[in-house]
Amino acid sequence: MRHFIAGTDWWTDCDDAVAMRLLACAVKRGEIALDCVGINACMPYSCASLREFLRLEGLSDVPIGVDREATDYRGRPPYQERLAKRSGDPFQNETAPDAAQLYLETLRRAKEPVEIIEIGFSQVLAAALAKEPKLFAEKVAQLWMMAGKWDEPNGWENNFAATPRAARAAAAFCRDCPAPITFLGFETADTVIVGGKLAEGDHLKQVLADHGSPNGRCAWDPMLVRVALLGDPQAAGFDCVTGTASVDPETGRNNFAPDPNGRHRYLVKTQTDGWYENEIDRMIASE
Repeated sequence: MRHFIAGTDWWTDCDDAVAMRLLACAVKRGEIALDCVGINACMPYSCASLREFLRLEGLSDVPIGVDREATDYRGRPPYQERLAKRSGDPFQNETAPDAAQLYLETLRRAKEPVEIIEIGFSQVLAAALAKEPKLFAEKVAQLWMMAGKWDEPNGWENNFAATPRAARAAAAFCRDCPAPITFLGFETADTVIVGGKLAEGDHLKQVLADHGSPNGRCAWDPMLVRVALLGDPQAAGFDCVTGTASVDPETGRNNFAPDPNGRHRYLVKTQTDGWYENEIDRMIASE
Protein backbone atom coordinates (compact mmCIF):
# COMPACT_ATOMS: atom_id res chain seq x y z
CA MET A 1 0.00 0.00 0.00
CA ARG A 2 1.22 3.51 -0.80
CA HIS A 3 1.73 5.82 2.16
CA PHE A 4 1.22 9.59 2.03
CA ILE A 5 1.91 12.70 4.07
CA ALA A 6 -0.23 15.67 3.03
CA GLY A 7 0.47 19.37 3.58
CA THR A 8 -2.22 22.02 3.21
CA ASP A 9 -2.64 25.77 3.61
CA TRP A 10 -5.95 25.13 5.36
CA TRP A 11 -6.90 28.79 5.51
CA THR A 12 -8.71 30.93 2.96
CA ASP A 13 -9.48 28.73 -0.03
CA CYS A 14 -11.76 25.74 -0.36
CA ASP A 15 -10.06 23.68 -3.05
CA ASP A 16 -8.03 22.20 -0.17
CA ALA A 17 -11.25 20.68 1.15
CA VAL A 18 -12.05 19.15 -2.24
CA ALA A 19 -8.55 17.70 -2.29
CA MET A 20 -9.01 16.25 1.20
CA ARG A 21 -12.23 14.59 0.04
CA LEU A 22 -10.25 12.84 -2.72
CA LEU A 23 -7.66 11.63 -0.22
CA ALA A 24 -10.34 10.44 2.20
CA CYS A 25 -12.11 8.49 -0.54
CA ALA A 26 -8.85 6.76 -1.48
CA VAL A 27 -8.18 5.84 2.16
CA LYS A 28 -11.67 4.42 2.60
CA ARG A 29 -11.29 2.36 -0.57
CA GLY A 30 -8.14 0.86 0.91
CA GLU A 31 -5.92 2.26 -1.85
CA ILE A 32 -3.61 4.41 0.30
CA ALA A 33 -2.71 5.22 3.88
CA LEU A 34 -2.74 8.88 4.96
CA ASP A 35 -0.09 8.91 7.69
CA CYS A 36 -0.48 12.54 8.78
CA VAL A 37 -1.51 16.02 7.64
CA GLY A 38 0.42 19.25 8.20
CA ILE A 39 -1.13 22.71 8.18
CA ASN A 40 1.20 25.38 6.80
CA ALA A 41 -1.04 28.46 7.08
CA CYS A 42 -2.43 28.99 10.55
CA MET A 43 -5.56 30.88 11.60
CA PRO A 44 -7.24 30.41 15.00
CA TYR A 45 -9.62 27.72 13.76
CA SER A 46 -7.25 25.82 11.46
CA CYS A 47 -6.62 22.66 13.48
CA ALA A 48 -10.14 22.34 14.86
CA SER A 49 -11.78 22.87 11.48
CA LEU A 50 -9.51 20.41 9.68
CA ARG A 51 -10.04 17.79 12.38
CA GLU A 52 -13.79 18.21 12.07
CA PHE A 53 -13.63 17.95 8.29
CA LEU A 54 -11.55 14.77 8.49
CA ARG A 55 -13.96 13.37 11.09
CA LEU A 56 -16.87 14.00 8.73
CA GLU A 57 -14.87 12.23 6.03
CA GLY A 58 -14.32 9.20 8.26
CA LEU A 59 -10.66 9.91 9.05
CA SER A 60 -10.81 10.79 12.74
CA ASP A 61 -7.51 9.08 13.55
CA VAL A 62 -5.23 10.93 11.12
CA PRO A 63 -2.65 12.98 13.10
CA ILE A 64 -2.63 16.73 12.41
CA GLY A 65 0.36 19.02 12.85
CA VAL A 66 0.62 22.77 12.37
CA ASP A 67 3.16 25.52 11.81
CA ARG A 68 1.95 27.90 14.51
CA GLU A 69 4.13 30.71 13.17
CA ALA A 70 2.42 30.70 9.78
CA THR A 71 -0.04 33.48 10.56
CA ASP A 72 1.17 35.94 7.91
CA TYR A 73 -1.53 35.18 5.35
CA ARG A 74 -4.72 37.02 4.51
CA GLY A 75 -8.39 36.21 4.98
CA ARG A 76 -10.86 34.78 7.49
CA PRO A 77 -13.18 32.44 5.57
CA PRO A 78 -16.40 31.65 7.44
CA TYR A 79 -16.26 27.94 6.69
CA GLN A 80 -13.31 27.58 9.05
CA GLU A 81 -15.14 28.81 12.15
CA ARG A 82 -18.32 26.92 11.27
CA LEU A 83 -16.46 23.65 10.86
CA ALA A 84 -14.47 24.21 14.05
CA LYS A 85 -17.57 24.83 16.14
CA ARG A 86 -19.70 22.12 14.57
CA SER A 87 -18.59 19.29 16.85
CA GLY A 88 -17.71 21.20 20.01
CA ASP A 89 -14.26 19.58 19.86
CA PRO A 90 -11.88 21.66 22.05
CA PHE A 91 -8.89 20.79 19.83
CA GLN A 92 -6.81 23.96 19.30
CA ASN A 93 -3.72 24.94 17.35
CA GLU A 94 -1.79 24.98 20.61
CA THR A 95 -2.70 21.32 21.19
CA ALA A 96 -1.42 20.07 17.86
CA PRO A 97 2.22 19.05 17.38
CA ASP A 98 4.62 21.06 15.26
CA ALA A 99 4.06 19.98 11.66
CA ALA A 100 7.73 19.60 10.71
CA GLN A 101 8.38 17.48 13.78
CA LEU A 102 5.31 15.36 13.02
CA TYR A 103 6.61 14.76 9.50
CA LEU A 104 9.98 13.62 10.83
CA GLU A 105 8.41 11.33 13.42
CA THR A 106 6.19 9.86 10.72
CA LEU A 107 9.17 9.24 8.46
CA ARG A 108 11.15 7.60 11.27
CA ARG A 109 8.33 5.12 11.86
CA ALA A 110 7.80 4.40 8.17
CA LYS A 111 8.64 0.87 7.13
CA GLU A 112 8.36 1.64 3.43
CA PRO A 113 8.84 4.74 1.23
CA VAL A 114 6.51 7.68 1.80
CA GLU A 115 5.14 10.09 -0.79
CA ILE A 116 4.33 13.69 0.10
CA ILE A 117 1.48 15.73 -1.35
CA GLU A 118 1.84 19.48 -0.84
CA ILE A 119 -1.08 21.75 -1.72
CA GLY A 120 0.09 24.73 0.31
CA PHE A 121 3.28 26.51 1.28
CA SER A 122 6.74 24.97 1.54
CA GLN A 123 8.09 26.04 4.91
CA VAL A 124 7.14 22.86 6.80
CA LEU A 125 8.82 20.72 4.16
CA ALA A 126 11.88 22.98 4.13
CA ALA A 127 12.14 22.84 7.93
CA ALA A 128 11.86 19.04 8.04
CA LEU A 129 14.43 18.64 5.27
CA ALA A 130 16.88 21.03 6.95
CA LYS A 131 16.59 19.25 10.31
CA GLU A 132 17.12 15.71 9.04
CA PRO A 133 18.23 15.64 5.40
CA LYS A 134 19.44 12.05 5.61
CA LEU A 135 16.10 10.79 6.92
CA PHE A 136 14.29 12.73 4.22
CA ALA A 137 16.55 11.24 1.54
CA GLU A 138 16.07 7.71 2.86
CA LYS A 139 12.32 7.70 3.39
CA VAL A 140 10.69 10.13 0.90
CA ALA A 141 10.11 8.49 -2.47
CA GLN A 142 8.64 11.47 -4.30
CA LEU A 143 6.69 14.68 -3.91
CA TRP A 144 3.60 16.02 -5.63
CA MET A 145 3.24 19.81 -5.32
CA MET A 146 0.59 22.30 -6.39
CA ALA A 147 2.91 25.25 -6.86
CA GLY A 148 4.42 27.51 -9.47
CA LYS A 149 3.38 28.92 -12.82
CA TRP A 150 5.30 27.15 -15.52
CA ASP A 151 3.89 28.42 -18.82
CA GLU A 152 6.06 31.55 -18.83
CA PRO A 153 9.47 32.68 -17.54
CA ASN A 154 9.49 34.20 -14.06
CA GLY A 155 6.06 32.82 -13.26
CA TRP A 156 4.25 34.05 -10.15
CA GLU A 157 2.05 31.75 -8.07
CA ASN A 158 0.72 32.12 -4.53
CA ASN A 159 2.15 28.98 -2.92
CA PHE A 160 5.68 30.05 -3.85
CA ALA A 161 5.32 33.81 -3.59
CA ALA A 162 2.61 34.83 -1.12
CA THR A 163 5.04 36.05 1.56
CA PRO A 164 8.82 36.46 1.94
CA ARG A 165 8.83 33.41 4.21
CA ALA A 166 7.02 31.33 1.60
CA ALA A 167 9.47 32.42 -1.11
CA ARG A 168 12.56 31.61 0.95
CA ALA A 169 11.22 28.19 1.91
CA ALA A 170 10.22 27.33 -1.67
CA ALA A 171 13.63 28.34 -3.00
CA ALA A 172 15.46 26.25 -0.40
CA PHE A 173 13.24 23.22 -0.78
CA CYS A 174 13.34 23.11 -4.58
CA ARG A 175 17.12 23.50 -4.46
CA ASP A 176 17.84 20.93 -1.74
CA CYS A 177 15.13 18.26 -1.93
CA PRO A 178 16.75 14.97 -2.99
CA ALA A 179 13.49 13.33 -4.06
CA PRO A 180 11.83 13.89 -7.44
CA ILE A 181 9.09 16.53 -7.49
CA THR A 182 6.08 16.73 -9.81
CA PHE A 183 4.54 20.22 -10.00
CA LEU A 184 1.02 21.16 -11.05
CA GLY A 185 1.05 24.87 -11.82
CA PHE A 186 -1.50 27.65 -11.56
CA GLU A 187 -2.07 27.70 -15.30
CA THR A 188 -3.11 24.05 -15.35
CA ALA A 189 -6.24 24.36 -13.24
CA ASP A 190 -7.42 27.97 -13.13
CA THR A 191 -10.08 27.25 -15.79
CA VAL A 192 -11.12 23.85 -14.39
CA ILE A 193 -14.07 24.28 -11.98
CA VAL A 194 -15.13 21.44 -9.69
CA GLY A 195 -17.53 20.87 -6.80
CA GLY A 196 -20.62 22.53 -8.24
CA LYS A 197 -22.53 19.26 -8.61
CA LEU A 198 -22.35 18.07 -5.01
CA ALA A 199 -25.59 16.92 -3.41
CA GLU A 200 -27.56 19.00 -0.93
CA GLY A 201 -26.61 18.15 2.63
CA ASP A 202 -23.02 17.28 1.73
CA HIS A 203 -20.68 19.06 4.17
CA LEU A 204 -18.22 19.70 1.34
CA LYS A 205 -20.95 21.52 -0.57
CA GLN A 206 -21.49 23.70 2.51
CA VAL A 207 -17.76 24.45 2.70
CA LEU A 208 -17.78 25.67 -0.91
CA ALA A 209 -20.90 27.74 -0.31
CA ASP A 210 -19.43 29.30 2.84
CA HIS A 211 -16.32 30.16 0.86
CA GLY A 212 -18.47 31.95 -1.73
CA SER A 213 -18.07 29.25 -4.39
CA PRO A 214 -21.43 27.44 -4.43
CA ASN A 215 -21.03 26.66 -8.14
CA GLY A 216 -17.56 25.19 -7.72
CA ARG A 217 -13.97 26.30 -7.34
CA CYS A 218 -10.78 26.18 -9.42
CA ALA A 219 -9.35 22.68 -9.23
CA TRP A 220 -5.70 23.39 -8.41
CA ASP A 221 -5.45 21.15 -5.34
CA PRO A 222 -7.80 18.34 -6.38
CA MET A 223 -6.16 18.03 -9.79
CA LEU A 224 -2.78 17.62 -8.10
CA VAL A 225 -4.15 15.04 -5.64
CA ARG A 226 -5.80 13.07 -8.41
CA VAL A 227 -2.49 12.79 -10.28
CA ALA A 228 -0.70 11.74 -7.09
CA LEU A 229 -3.28 9.08 -6.29
CA LEU A 230 -3.05 7.61 -9.77
CA GLY A 231 0.73 7.86 -9.66
CA ASP A 232 0.82 8.16 -13.44
CA PRO A 233 0.56 11.60 -15.09
CA GLN A 234 -0.27 10.15 -18.50
CA ALA A 235 -3.17 8.14 -17.09
CA ALA A 236 -4.35 11.30 -15.33
CA GLY A 237 -4.43 13.24 -18.61
CA PHE A 238 -1.06 15.03 -18.58
CA ASP A 239 2.21 15.26 -20.39
CA CYS A 240 5.34 16.12 -18.40
CA VAL A 241 8.18 18.55 -18.99
CA THR A 242 11.30 17.31 -17.18
CA GLY A 243 14.13 19.48 -15.90
CA THR A 244 15.17 21.60 -12.93
CA ALA A 245 12.86 24.05 -11.17
CA SER A 246 14.14 27.08 -9.29
CA VAL A 247 12.48 29.74 -7.16
CA ASP A 248 13.80 33.24 -6.47
CA PRO A 249 14.10 33.51 -2.65
CA GLU A 250 13.28 37.23 -2.74
CA THR A 251 10.29 37.32 -5.09
CA GLY A 252 9.04 33.73 -5.16
CA ARG A 253 9.02 33.78 -8.95
CA ASN A 254 9.78 30.43 -10.53
CA ASN A 255 11.75 29.29 -13.57
CA PHE A 256 12.38 25.95 -15.22
CA ALA A 257 15.37 24.64 -17.15
CA PRO A 258 14.40 21.63 -19.31
CA ASP A 259 16.72 18.67 -18.86
CA PRO A 260 15.85 15.01 -19.56
CA ASN A 261 17.93 14.04 -16.52
CA GLY A 262 16.37 16.58 -14.15
CA ARG A 263 14.64 15.54 -10.91
CA HIS A 264 11.70 17.90 -11.44
CA ARG A 265 8.78 17.88 -13.85
CA TYR A 266 5.67 19.97 -14.41
CA LEU A 267 2.35 18.87 -15.83
CA VAL A 268 0.73 19.96 -19.09
CA LYS A 269 -2.92 19.15 -19.82
CA THR A 270 -3.75 16.81 -22.71
CA GLN A 271 -7.54 16.86 -22.23
CA THR A 272 -10.29 19.47 -22.24
CA ASP A 273 -11.20 21.28 -19.03
CA GLY A 274 -14.54 19.48 -19.01
CA TRP A 275 -12.82 16.10 -18.97
CA TYR A 276 -10.96 16.91 -15.74
CA GLU A 277 -14.07 18.47 -14.23
CA ASN A 278 -16.14 15.37 -14.89
CA GLU A 279 -13.47 13.05 -13.51
CA ILE A 280 -13.07 14.97 -10.25
CA ASP A 281 -16.78 15.63 -9.76
CA ARG A 282 -17.40 11.91 -10.16
CA MET A 283 -14.72 11.07 -7.60
CA ILE A 284 -15.97 13.53 -4.95
CA ALA A 285 -19.67 12.75 -5.28
CA SER A 286 -21.30 11.86 -1.98
CA GLU A 287 -21.42 8.12 -1.47
